[in-house]
Amino acid sequence: MNQTTPAHLQGPRLRASAPTNAAYHTLSVRRLTPILGAEIDGVDLSQPLSDEQFQEVGRALADHQVIFFRDQHPTPEQHLAFGQRFGHLHRHPAAPHAPGLPDLMIIQADEHSPRANGEVWHSDVSCDAEPPMGSILYIHTCPPEGGDTLFASMYAAYDALSERMKRYLNGLTAVHDGEHVYRGTYANLGVQDKPTYPRSVHPVVRTHPVTGKQALYVNRGFTTQIAGIPADESDAMLRYLFEHMENPLFQCRFRWQAHSVAFWDNRCVQHRAMWDYWPNLRSGFRVTVKGDAPFYTPQTEIMTA
Repeated sequence: MNQTTPAHLQGPRLRASAPTNAAYHTLSVRRLTPILGAEIDGVDLSQPLSDEQFQEVGRALADHQVIFFRDQHPTPEQHLAFGQRFGHLHRHPAAPHAPGLPDLMIIQADEHSPRANGEVWHSDVSCDAEPPMGSILYIHTCPPEGGDTLFASMYAAYDALSERMKRYLNGLTAVHDGEHVYRGTYANLGVQDKPTYPRSVHPVVRTHPVTGKQALYVNRGFTTQIAGIPADESDAMLRYLFEHMENPLFQCRFRWQAHSVAFWDNRCVQHRAMWDYWPNLRSGFRVTVKGDAPFYTPQTEIMTA
């Protein structure tokens, strides 16, 4: 296409291609969409993974950004052990946890709940100085219908931006604040508020430490302003980015069944939980793996490194 071709006649905004990595030997992978998401078979999360299987699960996560496992029955201790294979565990700054297991976050909503976890697009606890690498959610009790979780690829959201917009965003930073998210949120469950909640500044575009890809890293849940630009410009830019990254083109939607597990990479994925199942019960546990401080490396440096 030459530059005189109208934008709406230049083909799809995003052109996805299948991963070209080597085949998997210890598990099978079924993609959900060309953009992100895959269901994994051949893994029993109630048993320790072999070294090869652990490596292949990690590779599947890097390839597909969010992976799903059906018909799983891990105990709380096995759920925690699976997460620990990927790194030290992250402890949520506000949410309730299972008795005696502070790293096992309770995820539950029923007819008495004033809210449900994750109803706004977000990356988990992005307000932390070192936000979580990944989250592993086990849902053991599902409503008869509803309760899906939507996931969106921030690789795809970044790739779909114009080159001019990428140049503007690359190198900018933004404030991620937990105060408005967490204060009073869990009062109905008897959780006392802390004096303060995390607040951090992260790159608007972050470089994934494993894949080297660029991903947008602002989200509607936590990001309050872009640093170093006027407030009205920041508000307008964030509004545009939030609307852009929530485009269904970048998404997959997971329909939960009882005893399913989702494992997503917070460094390149956002998610949103649907609370469309009231007054029914949806219940489970989440284990969260610690991450590192987000950073941005210009693509030219990555290519020449």
